[in-house]
Amino acid sequence: MKYDNPESKSLVELYEKLNLRIDWVKPIKGFTINNLKDVGFQLPYQSPSYRPNYFSFIFIKNGKGKYSIDDNTFNVKTHSIYFTNPSNHRTFYWDKLEEVYLITFDEIFLKKYVDENVFNLFPFLLSETVSPKIADTKFFNDIENIYLQINKEYIKEVTDKNKIIGHLLAVLLYKIKDYFWKDYNPIFEGNRSSQIVKLFKVQLEKHYRDLNRGTIKEVFRVKDYADAQNLHPNYLSNVIKTKTGKTISEWITQKTIIEAKTLLQNKSLSIKEIAYQLGFSETAHFSNYFKKHIGLSPNQFRKS
Repeated sequence: MKYDNPESKSLVELYEKLNLRIDWVKPIKGFTINNLKDVGFQLPYQSPSYRPNYFSFIFIKNGKGKYSIDDNTFNVKTHSIYFTNPSNHRTFYWDKLEEVYLITFDEIFLKKYVDENVFNLFPFLLSETVSPKIADTKFFNDIENIYLQINKEYIKEVTDKNKIIGHLLAVLLYKIKDYFWKDYNPIFEGNRSSQIVKLFKVQLEKHYRDLNRGTIKEVFRVKDYADAQNLHPNYLSNVIKTKTGKTISEWITQKTIIEAKTLLQNKSLSIKEIAYQLGFSETAHFSNYFKKHIGLSPNQFRKS
């Protein structure tokens, strides 16, 4: 099968490209959960390389296969928990699928339904590559109860479904952090290039948090991020592009749009206030920027 575009903005988009079932997907923007057995993989199944633009957890209770992140390949083991974040190349191979649950979510969902400071609470979310973790039986059973409850809420048609799932996802993240990554700092994991990427992600997140708080008023440029790591801008740009597949400008644009979408859901904020919070000196400049990348004006997006 020809696979021209390895980047996928959502699991649905990826499965559509792979000609896999998506009828199980519920209309929750930015979140999915399912037992991979229900997808209908023709086993053994080998995926092409792809680059997701979302976070994911895989909980292995009964399955057999392999998972690759860039040059790292991991064998699937019982009671293993895989976490991946956006940006790295992936492939997966399945020999057996009985009970393997996959949860995916994006940054907007995290910040709206878990906590707007989610990366401070759960720093492992910023790591570039996290090796799979093996849980003992007691902890895996504890986690299983939570993700199965999330799945029950996911298939229901109830008011405040997203909020309920968000609270349960927060519990899941807290428990996983406490068990595997209690004192984790993504900056100190991996080789030099990986550390540069991770520190850039931390700085990007902090910068936009400071913008929203009003403690700074200008959007950082490539040079600002390079200066923060005592690097030449060209070197930083090359590392980020090589390791993540996206330029620094693309990361900044993506982050700006994510923050804009999140802020636009708060109807107590005017478009002018949002533009100012994101470092735009003119509301018209922000509106044109947003429409260029989304296809809708901020007002149109808010109404939709």
